[in-house]
Amino acid sequence: MLKIFLVEDEVVIRNGIKNNIPWEREGFIFAGEASDGELAYPLIKKEKPDILITDIKMPFMDGLELSRIVKKELPQIRIIILSGYNEFDYAKSAIDIGVTQYLLKPISSAKLLEAVKEVGALIEKEREQDRVLEQYRKEMNENLLLERQKLWNALIANELSTAELLESGQKLGMDFTAPAYQVLLFKLMPGDASSDAQSGQLRFEAPRIVSEADSGDSPRDLIAASERIVELSESWEQVLTIDRSPEGWVFLIKGESEEDAEERLAQCVRQLQALVGEYPGIEYFGGIGMAVRRFRDIRASYQEAGKAFAGRFFTEPNQVIRPEDVARLHQRGDGKIDLSSMGSRRAERERVDRFLKNGTLEEVDNFLEEYFIDVGEQNIQSLLYRQYVVMDLYFSVADFLGNLEIRTEELPAEYRDINEIVADSVSLQETKQRIGGLFTEAMKLRDSNSMKRYNAVIEDARMFIRENYQREDMSLNTVASQVNISPSYFSAIFSAQTGQTFVEYLTAVRLEKAKELLMCSSLRTAEIGYEVGYKDSHYFSYIFKKVVGCSPTEYKNRRTDGTKGGQS
Repeated sequence: MLKIFLVEDEVVIRNGIKNNIPWEREGFIFAGEASDGELAYPLIKKEKPDILITDIKMPFMDGLELSRIVKKELPQIRIIILSGYNEFDYAKSAIDIGVTQYLLKPISSAKLLEAVKEVGALIEKEREQDRVLEQYRKEMNENLLLERQKLWNALIANELSTAELLESGQKLGMDFTAPAYQVLLFKLMPGDASSDAQSGQLRFEAPRIVSEADSGDSPRDLIAASERIVELSESWEQVLTIDRSPEGWVFLIKGESEEDAEERLAQCVRQLQALVGEYPGIEYFGGIGMAVRRFRDIRASYQEAGKAFAGRFFTEPNQVIRPEDVARLHQRGDGKIDLSSMGSRRAERERVDRFLKNGTLEEVDNFLEEYFIDVGEQNIQSLLYRQYVVMDLYFSVADFLGNLEIRTEELPAEYRDINEIVADSVSLQETKQRIGGLFTEAMKLRDSNSMKRYNAVIEDARMFIRENYQREDMSLNTVASQVNISPSYFSAIFSAQTGQTFVEYLTAVRLEKAKELLMCSSLRTAEIGYEVGYKDSHYFSYIFKKVVGCSPTEYKNRRTDGTKGGQS
């Protein structure tokens, strides 16, 4: 029920309004009273009434002054002024303040109650509109996440001007402005992440399907932990979160200074580590970029974080490291070709295989940079050793593609012949370029192959939606759980495969059925909304008009118009 607060200096009038109107029976709560604005103000701040009824002429603080400060503190409150002054200046002041009703004394209880009910109906209507809009914003949150990803990619690729990035960021709730920035890349992985792909088990974070039979509770825990990380990040001040499934998250930490950004980052890392620690079967890895002061230098911090993040292929999991930490991993003594390292090629191959399975295209350069450092500067300067490494890497790629049932003939012509690749690897830089191109093309084939695997999964999801669209709890999370993929990653592949976001597809299915029922049934509009999954008739009407361009009733009237020979 709506709460009423009364301010009136004449005690007889105040008691009459309080006692002569059956407030509760009429659907209101009489929340308090005061004899002047000065006494009323602290009580109003405490009670936060929905409607304030106040006299205009009172000692200490009059009704206009009270209305002015109340509107500033509680802008949503509706105010009814009672006045014995039928003067334009008073009414104009009341309008300027934002008073809803200006009533002249004397006024009967019935007339006052009628005015209060009108204001109450206005409040309820506004709340209904706000609730509908909030529900719409929640449903469209999937689109927002995708748009935020696109904007971040544009920032990193330097595709937009600073002004365009800042303006677009404001529209998407991403306030980039700050004196200092720092980037953290963070990813969750199933435990013992390096061993499952060889046996044919398909991992959560790779572009493949997770099977609960393969990994026990790991997929379920990964999804639960991921959702908790999103909730946690929403509580952080001065941190922008970009979901880049399946590769985890980008956290852009903003600070008042570089030192402040560092402190905020350290706090974020501690909270992330504590959260993941609650899931024994899950591992994590993070990469930290340098603190920067300029907006345009965010890209440099991201690149530094990416170098550190690529270190997950060269060191143990459950770490959050910086680029200099990766460099220390490769420190070794001087000397000529280290023949003892030849015996570790199996471990190197496993590392390469793990990267080909789980790395991203943008990580190729960073991975190879660290890989060749790990091989050893002295070793790689030898042409003979370098040729040996190139052949080994080529065969690693060939084996990787073979396990995916992809022939090397599907590679571009310049990467099919091992002899040409070896011959072109004259210098270390040329070697990196050739192997980088080979890895890139192999991973493109991997991604294309993975998306083909998802055709059946997406079709299953679409069928599930078509068969269950009327469920009130139908959501991105519901369908993602049905096909056993994390919601954020399911959203990405669903959009890529269908050209629609999940919400757009679900809405289209529901509204097509709604249009059919509007034309072919005698059900009322509210009943039709309920039948297609919208338990709130107001929201059904809102979304129908937004998508179709007319209200459900107007659409239904086309049937009547048609029987009269009209077309619409």
